[in-house]
Amino acid sequence: MEKIIHFETLGCRLNQDETEGAVRSFSKNGFSCHTEAVTSKTLTSEDVIFCVINTCTVTGKAEQKARRIIRLCLEKFPKSIVCVTGCYAELDEAAIKKIDCNHITVIPGTKKFILNDVAFELSKENLFTQNGFVDIKKINEFISEKNTYYNSVQISNLKFSLYTPVFEKHSRASLKIQDGCNNSCTFCRIHFARGKAISLNVEEVLKRVKELELNGKEEVVLTGVNLSQYAGDFSENGKTEKKSFAFLLKYLVENTEKIKFRVSSFYPQCVTDELCEVLKNNRVQPFFHLSIQSGSNSVLKAMARPYTKNHVVDAVKKLNLARPEMFISCDIIAGFPGETENDFNDTVSLCNECNFSWIHVFPFSARPGTSAASFKNQIEEKIKSYRAAVLGKIAVKGKINYINSIVGKCFDAVVENSRALRLRKNIEKDDEVKTYHAVTDNYIHVEFKSKEIFENSRSVRLKIVRTLEENIQTGKEIEALAQIV
Repeated sequence: MEKIIHFETLGCRLNQDETEGAVRSFSKNGFSCHTEAVTSKTLTSEDVIFCVINTCTVTGKAEQKARRIIRLCLEKFPKSIVCVTGCYAELDEAAIKKIDCNHITVIPGTKKFILNDVAFELSKENLFTQNGFVDIKKINEFISEKNTYYNSVQISNLKFSLYTPVFEKHSRASLKIQDGCNNSCTFCRIHFARGKAISLNVEEVLKRVKELELNGKEEVVLTGVNLSQYAGDFSENGKTEKKSFAFLLKYLVENTEKIKFRVSSFYPQCVTDELCEVLKNNRVQPFFHLSIQSGSNSVLKAMARPYTKNHVVDAVKKLNLARPEMFISCDIIAGFPGETENDFNDTVSLCNECNFSWIHVFPFSARPGTSAASFKNQIEEKIKSYRAAVLGKIAVKGKINYINSIVGKCFDAVVENSRALRLRKNIEKDDEVKTYHAVTDNYIHVEFKSKEIFENSRSVRLKIVRTLEENIQTGKEIEALAQIV
């Protein structure tokens, strides 16, 4: 019987990066790893002996989705033990085990690296029943022992041990350089789930980026819970200092050959002149995401966010000066408790003034254990939905305007989910025109045609030829048409 490990990932890019690291660990220990998402149409398999579900807790819907996937894995892989980890597992272990305590084990999100130990122990077959399946009692005891042990030792470096230079599922490499958050925003559970901010030291980040470059990766996404709080150790002339993200990015560019860098998310007040100087480099992708949440100073104060509306405006101006064609996106929460009509209008005004290329809109979701969950003046669902819809229209308009502004311009892109690869067996003529999906360096999803066969992750140079406005308005993936140059 083939012993298969199945992986599911919910939530942020950081979770995706950590799952890829876990996949590498199990692969190195001799297991076959599957990362295709389970669905109701997935065939039942008794070859899957262990499932790893990396969860998110940022919204109630994320937790609801996690429970649905847990139940699907229990149904589709009846001989498997389902191991739940991630932020939801950190905060609600009892609720998760209640789903099926005989087939579910839990690893707290802050000790997700225990998966490395599990992979090694399973490879020695110490945690199996006589029938060759994972024993729930043995694995629960093993995880409990490891959890107790790691409670008594320094684990900061271990939080960066789920690392891989080889990516099974994603065409773009990502690298976790920071974890945790020192803020206590009133709506957020992540600082509970991830703990205080820690950073991977500068030299280790460079070492891992160089390894990615040697493995042929052309781009790496630098990820963390809060990159603005990156403070990595750097030793020089016998002295060790904490260095900022701006220093790190400049150091990486100067000490690598050609790999490109993408910044995942940043606080607006931390967009400094020093950072913008580095962003001008062509090896830093023209894409930047700002974590904003509101355009009202009173709402930002109630959220305990460490910036004001003016910080956002200043950040956008600096970014546009550094890279005039930069794609700038942001997050906005609609209907935070106590948000008045004037507060909402301030947010609308900010979004229009900054002309964001895209806005990720989230209706406020009260999270257990957060201050905002017990705030007075909770907003009715219909008002939250209305405000989210208004912001959604601004987001669509912003993306259409942005892509229209770059029509006729050329960008590097990475081929993804190539239709030609899926149809290769049916291709009889080498000169047959094939359709490809690619993502540009400013993160526009485009479609182009070519007679040449392009592998996934292949870099191409494309010219944007037309905005697909209807696709953007209806939420379809392909946003523009492009052609090879």
